[in-house]
Amino acid sequence: MQETTASAAAITARLDRLPGSRHIWWLVVLLSIGGCFELYDLLMTAYISPGLIRDGIFQAGSKGFLGLTDQAAFASITFAGLFVGTIGFGFVADRFGRRAIFTLSLLWYSAATLMMATRSTALGVELWRFVAGVGVGVELVTIDTYLAELVPKRMRGRAFTVNQSLQFASIPIAALLGWLLVPIAPFGISGWRFVAGFAALAAVVVWFIRRAVPESPRWLAQHGRAAEAERITAAIEARVAAEVGPLPPPAPIIAEVAAAGGFGDIWRPPYRRRTIMLMVFNFCQAIGFYGFGNWVPALLAAQGAGFTRSLQYSFIIALASPTLPMLFVFVADRIERKWQIVGAACGTAGFGLLFALASSPAALIACGMAITASNNVMSLAYHGYQAELFPTRMRARAVGFVYSFSRLSTVVNAFMIAFFLQHFGAPGVFGFIGAAMLVVVLSVGLFGPRTNGLALEEIAR
Repeated sequence: MQETTASAAAITARLDRLPGSRHIWWLVVLLSIGGCFELYDLLMTAYISPGLIRDGIFQAGSKGFLGLTDQAAFASITFAGLFVGTIGFGFVADRFGRRAIFTLSLLWYSAATLMMATRSTALGVELWRFVAGVGVGVELVTIDTYLAELVPKRMRGRAFTVNQSLQFASIPIAALLGWLLVPIAPFGISGWRFVAGFAALAAVVVWFIRRAVPESPRWLAQHGRAAEAERITAAIEARVAAEVGPLPPPAPIIAEVAAAGGFGDIWRPPYRRRTIMLMVFNFCQAIGFYGFGNWVPALLAAQGAGFTRSLQYSFIIALASPTLPMLFVFVADRIERKWQIVGAACGTAGFGLLFALASSPAALIACGMAITASNNVMSLAYHGYQAELFPTRMRARAVGFVYSFSRLSTVVNAFMIAFFLQHFGAPGVFGFIGAAMLVVVLSVGLFGPRTNGLALEEIAR
């Protein structure tokens, strides 16, 4: 165990001394492209729900399953699948490798979503939505751990900013396809089916990504596969050196504490405090992120926009998803990540209250874009942050566990958002979101450790 841990630390030291080169950024882009389909699959919920209602598969108002709105049930079943995927299978990337699980989970959810697109009953749609959610849940955990281990410590913030911004590019794509296709029936087929089926393209793209992105050398070294880790690390170093010239020597080795990396480890110091903090954080941040992202057309309609207008405004708001957070790349490694999260949560709460007071199209769109930008800055910061807080031996398991609380939150809060929207309108929804953002600020601001510029092994101690 000591020898394996020392080998992993040596690999880390070699990777961390690498400058940001075209090859490193290319690996970040490739992983991000894979994540685009995962986020598209996740957030298309808001854009296809009106089409499901129009086809009579879902019922409007409170006429659906158990007297609940079908859109709430649809969002809830999605996140029930995500919860099962993250808490039940998040560990598989620790056991079988980042690359293999990245590929398998992507194929899993794209196939399940394609099956969902062919269903004509609420039960069929929701069953396959749950199956797809399991795959997406595993994918989300795997991408975060994969990326944290591949990039040097000085560019982790920028890498996650680029990663999330490229993934967020899928949101305006989903919104645009929803706006253009959901109100019509191309070739006599309901437009929402084309919007859902678009995610199946992931099955084609994944093969190109898999050929270009190597397994995590850190994971290989931790699992006693030192020769493979050495070969991949040397290949990365050679590519980078060919671009930038001779590489600096590695920093002194900082080894992780040797341990088995089981579930019980996340409850031992110093990880217990981090685990509890991230459980609370994830439960509450999901209220802001998905409470708005999954309900954009409905919230716009509550503020006076009609069916087609709400989809059009949703597309314009979605344009903020990849563009505004990308501007953050210039400061992502200069501002401590915990304070990025705190600032973004304040923005979500503040702009949300302004949205609830707005009535003109311009004001609604401006506030919607500001909420989206704040949510996405929080997302790009915390995805990197929580992956940094745990050691390689249990990174996927720990991230999967704490991240599952955001999924559990959304299962419950889909109905809470529906309740507040029906009874109190947009002001009630954003009052609920504002309270959740206050908990985010307190939990991370008071209990979150520093991570910027530190080696993963330093943070793990």
